[in-house]
Amino acid sequence: MYVILVCFTLAVALWFLQGQRSAIRQHGKRLPRPPGTLPFAGNGLWFLQPRHKLLDWFVGANHQTDFSTFEISVPSLPPAVVISDPKNVEHVLKNNDIFIKGSFFRSRSWDLFGNGIINADGELWKIQRKAGLRFFSNAHLKTFIDDALPPILDATERSLDQAADGHHVVDMQGIFIELTTRLMGKMAYDMEMPASLPFSQAFDLASGAIGDRFQNPFWRIKESILGASLRRAFFEVKRFGNSIVSSAVGKRSRPHIAGDQLVEEIHPLQDNLINSLLDHISDHQVVADAAMNYLSAGRDTTAQSLTWTLYLLLRHPRYQDSLLEEIARVLPSASRSSSLHGITYDTVLSSSLPYAHSIFTETLRLYPPVPFELKECTVPTTFPDGTWLPEGSAVIWVPWAMGRSRRIWGDDSELFKPERWLGLSGSIVLQKSAFEFPVFNAGPRSCLGKKLAELLAVAVLARLIWKYDFSEVLEKIEGGCGVGGERKSQNSLTLPMKGGLPVRVKLREEIES
Repeated sequence: MYVILVCFTLAVALWFLQGQRSAIRQHGKRLPRPPGTLPFAGNGLWFLQPRHKLLDWFVGANHQTDFSTFEISVPSLPPAVVISDPKNVEHVLKNNDIFIKGSFFRSRSWDLFGNGIINADGELWKIQRKAGLRFFSNAHLKTFIDDALPPILDATERSLDQAADGHHVVDMQGIFIELTTRLMGKMAYDMEMPASLPFSQAFDLASGAIGDRFQNPFWRIKESILGASLRRAFFEVKRFGNSIVSSAVGKRSRPHIAGDQLVEEIHPLQDNLINSLLDHISDHQVVADAAMNYLSAGRDTTAQSLTWTLYLLLRHPRYQDSLLEEIARVLPSASRSSSLHGITYDTVLSSSLPYAHSIFTETLRLYPPVPFELKECTVPTTFPDGTWLPEGSAVIWVPWAMGRSRRIWGDDSELFKPERWLGLSGSIVLQKSAFEFPVFNAGPRSCLGKKLAELLAVAVLARLIWKYDFSEVLEKIEGGCGVGGERKSQNSLTLPMKGGLPVRVKLREEIES
């Protein structure tokens, strides 16, 4: 027994030391390590903290190292560096064959994402991206905003009307998830897809667990003991992905007949994402994985970004007033007594509603939907700042911390200031490169849904802010700092708000009459 205990202790010690004896160098010298790096444990204790504390630690480490590249060591993580220089980020994002998701990422995310585009590299990634490109065309974007969104927003308004009439507290994060789930279900998969379906709760549980796997080196032990509900969640997500494919295959095999005539015309919804995936990929399991990957990217990140945007508007009401003024200028015939039905694809472009776009973009700077990114290098490589990495090293960049970088954004980088994106004329003029502002990635893996997310967010915000006055229920902050404390993010791969965003709703026409 004593021998087994000694061997186990030595194995753990060697495991903890693996990241502290790396060959990573910068101009022949060891890279700096962030303050607080411990012997044996390295920076591992920070990775065991809740996600919001880890993100804030990265911000502090960037400030303390003057935003230069630094090395971290975490048990189970390959030798790794954290980069924040936009030139280094560009080096990673433009060299998609050198920097890949790799085995470290896939081994943790496989149960949820399988062979989907979030996990894939090489040809498997290329073919899924090609299928997505067809779906995210400008013609489809216009259909999204002008045809698919209005009836779903009408249903959203009916829910908010009921909350206003009954003086009920509603969770706006849940409202936004319902909206984006139904919209993606209709447009991408030609399915009625309310967020109340079992897969939605299963996916949220699974996403939180996958996020924990990247931080907790003992996740396998934890899941072997406490993982029964997680395994059921993985099963439900896979089952739902397969049902999407089965439904689409069934519809493709049945001709559409009206009366006695075979209908030849193709409706825009038939040229949807699931059909595009089936046209490009023969393996239906890969199609199912890809469908769930796109669904996650399309519904979760946009809904969460809308939640953080509304939160910031509630905490900074003067920007909400300016948004209302812009809407009134662009749509002078709009009435408070009715929904804002003048919102169309053309009116939600940044040229029409620049202030609305600046609010959403500024929110993404401070609350990026994917706050932490990681890749592995397949060959030895040298960064523009002289950092040399051996094959198999990990590269981390943290959009959460880069969005708070004084070097990129100035001394007011911690402040919410939508006007930083606008010129004297009120038009969008500040155009940071995708490597300074990597919220939507860049290079070959740039986000296909960027324009859709921006247009959808502006359309939803304009309609809801125009009609409703929202007030935050401050006493319901979970994990904050008491009444009025800052809301925190929940452990996840993305950035959901912990505890949601509870609000009370009033109709503006009643307030102003």
